[in-house]
Amino acid sequence: MVAWRHLPGLSPYPETLAAMEAHVAAMTEGRAGEEIWLLEHPPLYTAGTSARPEDLVQPDRFPVYPAGRGGQYTYHGPGQRVIYCMLDVKARGQDVRCFVREMERWVIDTLAEFNVTGEIRDGRVGVWVQRPDRPGPDGKPAEDKIAAIGIKLRRWVSFHGISINVEPDLTHFEGIVPCGIREHGVTSLVDLGLPVTMADLDAALMATFPRRFQGAKCAV
Repeated sequence: MVAWRHLPGLSPYPETLAAMEAHVAAMTEGRAGEEIWLLEHPPLYTAGTSARPEDLVQPDRFPVYPAGRGGQYTYHGPGQRVIYCMLDVKARGQDVRCFVREMERWVIDTLAEFNVTGEIRDGRVGVWVQRPDRPGPDGKPAEDKIAAIGIKLRRWVSFHGISINVEPDLTHFEGIVPCGIREHGVTSLVDLGLPVTMADLDAALMATFPRRFQGAKCAV
C-alpha cells in the first residue's frame, strides 16, 4: 500500500528535501514503506544536475537550490502541485525507462480528468498541451508545458517526482529557461480556462494512480 501525505501550507525546500532523503534512506533499509507527498513550495528555483548557468536569467529573483535530480532549472511556487514519489522501482519491475513512462502516463491520465490532452514530445521533458489559439515557432499550434517530471533513484527507490501547474504566477517562470527549452511557453490548468482547485487535482491524481502503479510490474 502506498501512503499519501498532504503537507499543509508552503513547505520550505531544504527541510522538505532533507525529510524526503531521510524517508528514502529508511525505505532502502526496510524501515519505511512507499509514500507520495502532495505539497506546495514558496517561490524558488531548483537546479538539476544538467543545469546551465546561462539558463538562470534572474539569479536574484528567488532562492536557487541544487536539487540533486536529473534535468535543468525548474520553478516551484504557490499554485503548483508538487508530487514527491517515494516508490520501490525494484518491486515494480526494475525498469527505469518504463517507470518514467508510467509517471508520464499518470500525469496524462490526470489531466484527462479535466478534458485536457497532455502529450509527450521527444527531446522535451515534461507534459505538454497544444495551444491552437496561437502559432508556434514552426507555424503549427504552439505548445506549452503544464507539468515537469524529474526522478532520482537510490538503491531502486525513487524520489523527487512531478510538478503540475494549477494556478501559479506564470511570470515567475521568466527568471529561468525552464528545463533549458526556449522555444515554448508554460501554462496551467487555470490559464487554460479551467476552474480547477488543488483539491480537484489531488482527487484526480489519487483516482488515476492505480491505473499505472497498482500492480507490481511495469505495464508495457
